Amino acid sequence: MRSRDLHEPLERTAHRALLHVVGVTHGDLGKPLVAIVNSWNEVVPGHIHLRALGELVKQGVREAGGIPMEFDTIALCDGLAQGHVGMGFSLPSREAIADTVEIMLEGHRFDAAVMLSSCDKIEPAHLMAALRVNIPTVMLTGGPMEGGRYKEHHEITLSTMREFAGQVKIGKLTREELTEIEKAALPGPGSCSMMGTANTMGCLIEALGMSPTGCGTMLAVDPRRPALAREAGRLVLECLRSSLTPLKIVTRQAIENAMAVDMALGGSTNSVLHLLAIAHEADIPLELDEFDAVARRVPHLCNVKPSGQYSVGRMDEAGGLPALMQELREFLHLDARTVTGKTLGENIAGATVSNRELIRPLSDPLFPQGSLAILRGGLAPDGAVVKQTGVRFKSMLTHRGPARVFEKMEEAIRAVMGDMIRPGDVVVVRYEGPKGGPGMREMHQITSIMVGMGLDEHCGLVTDGRFSGSTRGPCIGHVSPEAVEGGPIALVQDGDLIEYDIPNRRLDLLVAADELARRRAVWKPPKRELKGILARYACLAESASKGAILREPIGW
Repeated sequence: MRSRDLHEPLERTAHRALLHVVGVTHGDLGKPLVAIVNSWNEVVPGHIHLRALGELVKQGVREAGGIPMEFDTIALCDGLAQGHVGMGFSLPSREAIADTVEIMLEGHRFDAAVMLSSCDKIEPAHLMAALRVNIPTVMLTGGPMEGGRYKEHHEITLSTMREFAGQVKIGKLTREELTEIEKAALPGPGSCSMMGTANTMGCLIEALGMSPTGCGTMLAVDPRRPALAREAGRLVLECLRSSLTPLKIVTRQAIENAMAVDMALGGSTNSVLHLLAIAHEADIPLELDEFDAVARRVPHLCNVKPSGQYSVGRMDEAGGLPALMQELREFLHLDARTVTGKTLGENIAGATVSNRELIRPLSDPLFPQGSLAILRGGLAPDGAVVKQTGVRFKSMLTHRGPARVFEKMEEAIRAVMGDMIRPGDVVVVRYEGPKGGPGMREMHQITSIMVGMGLDEHCGLVTDGRFSGSTRGPCIGHVSPEAVEGGPIALVQDGDLIEYDIPNRRLDLLVAADELARRRAVWKPPKRELKGILARYACLAESASKGAILREPIGW
């Protein structure tokens, strides 16, 4: 065991003394040292219940013969970071969390780990660290929040709240009514109750085989969750005894399983970034167009917001992720290994769908293709991502319109709120990519306002930034190359015609080549004054088409 480095040699006398200070007795030396990697804090609603779950995980570790030692990681609430400079720190936090977890696990020679997280960047970050260190690891995601309710409003989610702002703007709702809804909308702990990035990743981590069966859709407040937490503590010791490490679980087949589940769920566009990054850490080649190939085979089955009607908790009542995977079994590698010690097929055996309104059969899908589509064309030579199942008005699956160009999201929001966007316009928000933002902010605030005002029936949005997993409407993001790297999006001018065709996977700028060449000859990237983590991120971030990972030195 790795932890022997801390206490076995005679000269480790100081190490042993330090371990005694934190409660490890002489008799405990030699037992497996298990890290409880917890992202609890008092800031993030998705994480406020994780301290109690961590205690239960520790019980399970002790019962199985291990020594649990807990440390916390940072966790950013994307909901609170939306719409201001704070969102620029969200995606970079994924790398920061993965780095610091790696540091703690390696520096203290832990033998195994249980990782607790609930929200957007923390879940993939923990898994990325687990793959780097490659010690036996069980992930315990914290589960979704219940859907909210206020008077005639049911299944309220965080994205619904932002759309309400647009309804106030056009007079469908009063400011006083909105205040009362705000007080009642979010009923308790857990990740936001739609199939946003947090719940998408919670489900995909289960599909990858890295969390206990049923964990992905089980509510944060479900009475079964405490027992699941203790089970996670016991499971990780079983993984250690059988030398079952993350790299033996997160294989090419597991990644393909996750992509198939993603498409059926109506998953977040951010899952593309995170699965690319996870595959990179596992040294598994994965290309952007592979997501599109899966989307053309696997239909959208889950009637869950934002691509459907219900909250994630309702999906759990219908059988949850095991039932969905049972429905998808012809698309899955059922012999894939999992942290339970069983195969994926064994984990889902016997799972059934109890409500076909929530989880549709393959013969009657909500949409005949998967939720995500990869577009290419003159405006996105290296690709762009759209949630095609989130487009409410099917007439907007194809569109041609004049560009309204904005250099950052705040400018676009002012234009929308100032009634400066006209039906037919294509809103272009640029210099919001991984390097250009920097940090690749989510454009969720503007998209929600546009949906609330009904503009998604007539207008599209194109950006080199990204979107919240709960975004809906004709919103095309991750445009690559991004503007700051001189991608075609940097050359767009007000009034240029932009055409997209989601069914045929096209995104084009209808401007003559000689005119684009003239513009490129005089184009210069904007000057920025950056410091701290954003300066480092801007320097090292790769394209969104590569998962916005950090570039690593070659040949080291």
